[in-house]
Amino acid sequence: MAARGAMRAVRVFEFGGPEVLRLQADVPIPAPKDSQVLIKVHACGVNPVETYIRSGNYARLPTLPYTPGSDVAGVIESVGEGVTAFKRGDRVFTSATLSGGYADYAVAEANAVFPLSDKLNFSQGAAIAIPYFTAYRALFLKGHAKAGESVLIHGASGGVGIAACQIARAYGLKVLGTAGTEEGMNIVLRNGAHQAFNHREANYLDKIKEYTKMQGVNIILEMLSNVNLAADLHLLSHAGRVMVVGCRGSIEINPRDTMNKESSIIGVGRFLETEEERRECARAVLDGTESGWLKPVVGPEYPLQEVAKAHEDIIHSSGARGKMVLLP
Repeated sequence: MAARGAMRAVRVFEFGGPEVLRLQADVPIPAPKDSQVLIKVHACGVNPVETYIRSGNYARLPTLPYTPGSDVAGVIESVGEGVTAFKRGDRVFTSATLSGGYADYAVAEANAVFPLSDKLNFSQGAAIAIPYFTAYRALFLKGHAKAGESVLIHGASGGVGIAACQIARAYGLKVLGTAGTEEGMNIVLRNGAHQAFNHREANYLDKIKEYTKMQGVNIILEMLSNVNLAADLHLLSHAGRVMVVGCRGSIEINPRDTMNKESSIIGVGRFLETEEERRECARAVLDGTESGWLKPVVGPEYPLQEVAKAHEDIIHSSGARGKMVLLP
């Protein structure tokens, strides 16, 4: 139980395995400064990138100690000077926090906070920003997807994958998705994919080629490029693009495979979006909520004290099935 003026928060004092995630009950509640807001956190998304940062295997590392977590959903507790877009009691979600989202309260810049529709609950709110902003940015701002093109979402049953299925279908693309379980394939189909494939089957790549009548796909959103990138290059059409959204290690590819079809490999960095890109992503997401096609799928939910298990499961579970969420 946190003392008055204090909150529970997960703190990381050294980089390492899930065991370095320490839940403390005596962390001071942060105060919002100019152009910032304080949010009472009701749910916080868990993302693979947070495990890479926690382990120290990431290009951008925070200063220790720190609290993980970017995409929270909750209620405005207070606002700093100059904030006029929000007031105490507003339901919101964030695309980033300053103090960390694995906590009872989080401070965020007001320009990283967005209104949460009454159509969505807080767990769904915590499943919006990173998945949908990442998917939209990969498809359209970096991949230049167009209606009528085909997209393969390689790993489509997790948070980003489901978001990509919904967005691509809404924007008129032909959507193919892969998952590792029957349940995952059904989730993919329910969320906009025209066809789903089991990427644990030995011949699933051949099935994809057959489905495209050997023409290949225009775009691939790749969630595990250290495993799939070399194969992806053989699944592309002429001038096709692989969007590298996720990676957990290195892989050897033959550059000639890009020459054969004049294809491109494009990296999509989580922390490199511009303010203009963020606003465009937010507009698309808010439009999707109002139109009804944006329906975040929440997967496993964990209490804050089980954060280490959440970090273990997001990397080692048998198959993704929606967005993983922490509940303070």
